[in-house]
Amino acid sequence: MKKIAICFSHRGQEIIERINRASAARGVDGLLPFFKWESPEEPPGFTRVADSLRTWTKQHFQAGNALIFVGAAGIAVRALSGLPSDKFSDSPVLVIDDNGSFVIPLLSGHAGGANKLAVILAELLHAIPVITTSTDVNRTFSADTFAAEERLTIVNREAVKQVSAKAVEGKSVTISVKHYPPDRPVDVIVADETDAEYTLLMKPKRYTVGLGMKKGRDPEALEAFVLRTLSEAGLSAEDVYALCTLDLKEKEPAIVSLRDKYRIPLLSFDKELLKKAEGPFTASDFVEKTVGVDNVCERAAVLGAGAGAELILHKKASGGMTIAIAKRR
Repeated sequence: MKKIAICFSHRGQEIIERINRASAARGVDGLLPFFKWESPEEPPGFTRVADSLRTWTKQHFQAGNALIFVGAAGIAVRALSGLPSDKFSDSPVLVIDDNGSFVIPLLSGHAGGANKLAVILAELLHAIPVITTSTDVNRTFSADTFAAEERLTIVNREAVKQVSAKAVEGKSVTISVKHYPPDRPVDVIVADETDAEYTLLMKPKRYTVGLGMKKGRDPEALEAFVLRTLSEAGLSAEDVYALCTLDLKEKEPAIVSLRDKYRIPLLSFDKELLKKAEGPFTASDFVEKTVGVDNVCERAAVLGAGAGAELILHKKASGGMTIAIAKRR
């Protein structure tokens, strides 16, 4: 996920520069800086937003990037109008005042990690993180945070509110694993399954998607190809534990876009590791001559799935892209 910041004044520019200096000192990635105000000169390292703020916000929000507005909260609220849909799919959005005193997560505090990002940015700025989500301020169990951290899919999302409310009220919340291997596609139960009102069902993300491609494939084409292939296999993006590919392909814009938009971790392997994957793979002399290993998508999917992996979809090709799906043990 890219962390993109936009400012509207020189004071906002200074805040972003402070964050990036502090990030560099710690050896971590900083923010991608943008600015939008009338100025004949561009601040060094910043990109001018020529389009409307609304257009710019829509582009990056729909791409799954974390957006940090440095300025008044009202600017962010107006720019986001009509874009948010639900807490599980919204991109994380934060606001920092241009004095650098407060960092406020507005959207996707738990599922998108905006609350954690707010704490990190506040630490870099020596500011105050303003967290408003009920489970955080009451220091109680958060079901959606638990699901995100443990790479679980929430089956019945409507129950999150009930379980969170129960935790906030000080009532006990039980986490249990039932029937391993499960007798249904759910094996994590939060709260008491005898009490329907407070039962939240979760399931592990059991599948890895291996990807191979020629250079410069279109991000929308890859997204459509992956989603179509998953659907044909009876799966969705929420079932995917990781995207897997050759290390030479990990920075391909199409793969990075898919990773960011659907918040799926990306695992990459060098050719020597791919060669060590075990299984009946679809070999290609052309691929071996090009990248040094006879198959990328199948081998990557199996390696990403770990010991005991089962290749459930062998190599499928379309428009210079290949995909394979493996099931984790």
